[in-house]
Amino acid sequence: MQDKASSSELIWEVDGPVGVVTFNRPAAHNALTFDMYDRLGEICAGVRADGALRAIIITGAGGRAFGAGTDISLFRAFQPGPADGVAYEALMERMFERVEACPVPTIAAIPGVCTGGAAAIAAACDLRLATRNLKYGFPIARTLANCLSAANIARVAMLTGVGRAVDMVMTTRLMGAEEPLAVGLVSELFDTPEALMQRAHALAAQIATQAPLTMRAAKEVVRRLRERAAAIDDKDLIALCYGSADFQEGLDAFLTKRTPKFAGR
Repeated sequence: MQDKASSSELIWEVDGPVGVVTFNRPAAHNALTFDMYDRLGEICAGVRADGALRAIIITGAGGRAFGAGTDISLFRAFQPGPADGVAYEALMERMFERVEACPVPTIAAIPGVCTGGAAAIAAACDLRLATRNLKYGFPIARTLANCLSAANIARVAMLTGVGRAVDMVMTTRLMGAEEPLAVGLVSELFDTPEALMQRAHALAAQIATQAPLTMRAAKEVVRRLRERAAAIDDKDLIALCYGSADFQEGLDAFLTKRTPKFAGR
């Protein structure tokens, strides 16, 4: 092991040419904190284009979840109105951009649940592998009443098609394993988390032997395509949702474990 830097919630390990990021809150289905998002962005931004690292695997601890999105309890600190929501989405987008701009290939190894912000992280990665108990989607219309940014809808739509991306948001359904495999959202499925990680490491090791400039050029083409697709000013839509009474209702209902009553205002 050449390098290991861990916190209680996110583990970063480097072994030779392969790095592994592990979201480490298994009791909470690896729900992501703001510090975890920041750390992921820092790791990706810190990778040198001419360094020894050649691939990064991103996964979740515990074998049941890649990640269950942002820990909703963190939104308690948001003040009423749109400002905190707009700032949050801007911070998130900077993290996603760092993941996409990482100069080495990123592999999302997805065990089970992959929703919300974690699903967007998986979409921002270059390759995705999953277990057969995969549940992928964005159930925000029945939970928090916030919205997906234009950039995140573009990330998902480039993989699933616009129709499925909108369908997931509007119906709040979670895609099981076979549908993501059929549409190309994930490239391979595995019966166990152990088999998933074995394949992720094998794939990363293969990538590490290949031409780094070819890998970087392919990544950059995709990043530029995403950038063009997401060139939409969506601040008014983010403000509309995060500044609404429905957002406050969704937050309170989730934290008090009751069914929300949305009013469209």
